Amino acid sequence: MAGPPAASYTGRMSDTEPASGGQASGGAVAAPAGHAVALPHCPILVPTVAGALWVSQDGEMETVTGEAAAARIAAGAMPLLCHRRAVARRLGLAPAFAAFDVLELFAFVRPAQFCVPTPGGLARALRLPAARGAAGDASALRDGTLRLLQDLSAVHDKDRAQHTEARAIATLMARGGWPWAEAALAALGPVGRPASAGTAERGPPESSDGIAVWRRLPRWQDLPPPPPPPPSQHAVSPAEARGRLALLLGPGAEDRPQQADYASAVSLAFAAPERSEAPHMVLAEAGTGIGKTLGYVAPASVWAEKNEGTVWISTFTRNLQHQIDSELERLFPDRTEKAARVVLRKGRENYLCLLNLEDAARGATNGPGDVVAVGLMLRWAGQTRHGDMVGGDFPSWLPGLAGARRTRGLSDHRGECIHSACPHYQTCFIERSVQDARHARLVVTNHALALTQAALAAPGESRLPTRYVLDEGHHLFDAADSVFSAVLSGQEAAELRLWVSGGDAASRAVRGRLRGLSRRLGDLLAGDEAGTAALDACQRAALALPGTGWHGRLRDGATGTRASGAIEAFLGEARRLVYARSGERDSPYGLECDPAPADEPLLTAAARAAAALGELAAPMRQLAARLEHKLESEADQLGSDGRQRIEAAIFGLRRRADGQLAAWTAMLRGLGGEPPDAYCDWFAIDRFDGRDIDVGFHRHWIDPTEPLAETLAGHAHGIVVTSATLTDGGDDVEADWQAAEARTGASHMPAPALRVSVASPFDYSRQARVFVATDVARDTPAAVAGAYRALFEASAGGALGLFTAISRLRAVHDTIAAPLEAAGLPLHAQHLDGLDTTTLVDIFRAEPDACLLGTDALRDGVDVPGDSLRLIVFDRVPWPRPTLLHKARRKAFGPGYDDRIVRLRLKQAFGRLVRRADDMGVFVLLDSRMPTRLLGAFPEGVPIERLPLQEVVAATRRFLAGV
Repeated sequence: MAGPPAASYTGRMSDTEPASGGQASGGAVAAPAGHAVALPHCPILVPTVAGALWVSQDGEMETVTGEAAAARIAAGAMPLLCHRRAVARRLGLAPAFAAFDVLELFAFVRPAQFCVPTPGGLARALRLPAARGAAGDASALRDGTLRLLQDLSAVHDKDRAQHTEARAIATLMARGGWPWAEAALAALGPVGRPASAGTAERGPPESSDGIAVWRRLPRWQDLPPPPPPPPSQHAVSPAEARGRLALLLGPGAEDRPQQADYASAVSLAFAAPERSEAPHMVLAEAGTGIGKTLGYVAPASVWAEKNEGTVWISTFTRNLQHQIDSELERLFPDRTEKAARVVLRKGRENYLCLLNLEDAARGATNGPGDVVAVGLMLRWAGQTRHGDMVGGDFPSWLPGLAGARRTRGLSDHRGECIHSACPHYQTCFIERSVQDARHARLVVTNHALALTQAALAAPGESRLPTRYVLDEGHHLFDAADSVFSAVLSGQEAAELRLWVSGGDAASRAVRGRLRGLSRRLGDLLAGDEAGTAALDACQRAALALPGTGWHGRLRDGATGTRASGAIEAFLGEARRLVYARSGERDSPYGLECDPAPADEPLLTAAARAAAALGELAAPMRQLAARLEHKLESEADQLGSDGRQRIEAAIFGLRRRADGQLAAWTAMLRGLGGEPPDAYCDWFAIDRFDGRDIDVGFHRHWIDPTEPLAETLAGHAHGIVVTSATLTDGGDDVEADWQAAEARTGASHMPAPALRVSVASPFDYSRQARVFVATDVARDTPAAVAGAYRALFEASAGGALGLFTAISRLRAVHDTIAAPLEAAGLPLHAQHLDGLDTTTLVDIFRAEPDACLLGTDALRDGVDVPGDSLRLIVFDRVPWPRPTLLHKARRKAFGPGYDDRIVRLRLKQAFGRLVRRADDMGVFVLLDSRMPTRLLGAFPEGVPIERLPLQEVVAATRRFLAGV
């Protein structure tokens, strides 16, 4: 790694802002409570684009090359740093090198608290002086460490139970070699009495029971109340909606007539039903700044109260669920009342499974990484409010730090839950949310869960909501596309085998706890010979599914007798055809091909695979039937918990036999015949860094809003679909609305939807500018990189660069990162920094002078109001990729389909730029081929100019400077 020579700058830590009461490094410091806190005697490392800042144990500062820093670490130095894995990526080190990572200490001392994972973010979270530059970052690491150890020392006097638990967990982590263990235990002091200053006396060893945080979690009701009766059907008038909105806004709020008009119009979805399977549907487009959340909460909350019913408010992203939950504090300022009336509902895979956590804690002996991860998860589990690991109080950066398998992997993402047979059933985070949702007035969920719940419900299911508000409605098409699709792949089939059989010792060592059907259901079938026989038949039939080592066999092209089982053999034939037909064998991206025409080897393998799946589905159905018989024959003996456990087992079996296996079998048997009109089928090879990772047979609805509409119309009485980008801004307003109805399923509903459009209150002619650069050679990486650098410097940061290809993002990043850092503008990049998207956005939001590069995930749904986002640069017109599925949809949806997609993408991206009335922003497209017909994507009134890059840069600088 290139960089300045070692020791090109020298100084002392004392030259920078002084620490808050501590020493430069090393030594013991008396904390306010009187316990000893000992800063590790170690160097401090702050990586830079050009190398690193290295601060010695004696406070001497020097800038060194990345190679020099890596060499010192290899020689045994254990530096103090922030986010070891991200540092390793920057310096080209193996991620497991030993270091004092201050984020690990933060996660231990302040679990379930938010912190941007940078030295500056640490300083803000701990209310320390702001960190500027590498030297400031080093001071923040030192001072932050001292503050955290002081906080830990105060636990002894504040809360004895917390002290005992923290000490037990720290002791466990010490046995795993956690670098912070000695300092943490010294700060905590021994059991029963404080330590003398400067000592690290530990007292008697703690019982392993001290780590059992699950024992003190609150229990939900032992006997949950019965499901509530069906709601009444009193309508919500526009006047009632306006009145509730005024109450939510409070006295003295600014007059917002657009928001009141919006709430009034949305209330029409809460009218009394007039005929079956014909819900009142409102398509409501609300321009940015309307305040649509409170606008729809107003009529929804009125309806829920008047009718003693439940309204489901659904979003596309899980993070937005928490934003809506925060808004609902206006409706229920009392936390106890809010907890009873509002529930966040997500899929089971989003929550910590306490049984998985206990198993991990009891067996935390696989190595230092495992033990440290378990300790941090134990600390979080004892403090979390909901146990939600996606978008809640779980640090989004922790999986990147401790490993995804050791953190988010502790969720029930395979459907292995044993429900009431679990010792943690009454404290389970998942079960608590399920039970609470049945009695809540407002359930805040996401599209995937809302649609899945409705699609899998039994006919006449009474617990489904009858009123929905579907926010981020422009994503409904994508959500339905995911929910109503099917894929027979190596990964999906291997997961099903693990769900049935539990896997072997090798798979359990890699994947953690794997409970097969026999362990989950064996006690329920005691004495039932027919049920036990069906269970045994399931185990035998599951051997046809991919087992341990399937990745390697498929990558080697195993077919026929070289494959392990009928499914692997079929997928091997599919892989053969993809490579033969795609013509892009060396592509770093995924490959795909049409299954037709199907040759004889493929058809033979498909027939055998279909037969194998049938041999598995039959005993699964028999097993479900035996459990249904048990429900009926032992109705008077089963308690509510036992009944729920059996019902959940039946649901899981039926879902897989009649859903997953039935879909796969139909796909396989259809090969060689006429392709189904409603579907698009294809074979695909998934790749990562040019390496095959999976092979699959895919089936998607060409129009997934057909099953979407059918699913919701069957039970819903009222549906609001809302977004700032329902229409795409074409020249024909009527055509725009017809396209919006097609994307949301409204065109398939029995009754026509009411169209509502409320314009944004923002003055875009004053607040925004749009430029199309006319002279950037878009196929020349140096020219594109130069444009990004010039524009980012013109805006002085606060810039988001969007790309349609990761390869171009990487090329631009490698070129401009160093000069931007030299200009005081830190650059972050999706796919390159080793951080998840949520963490990157948190960092970007917190640093007004930062720049961020990203792809689709950053184009929509990212909320960065204020000065942190003042410039968006798009490298190219975001045309859709020409996949087989896209080709089928373009044919089905007719002329202009691609244009509508592009306008929506541009409209969504521009919507990130101006979020408040005082925001100012510039949107730049570096593609002279931008067609004029697409400019309708931008708000009416915003000035749009086509200019050479030099003039765009100058105009951007003047506009953002207010000149």
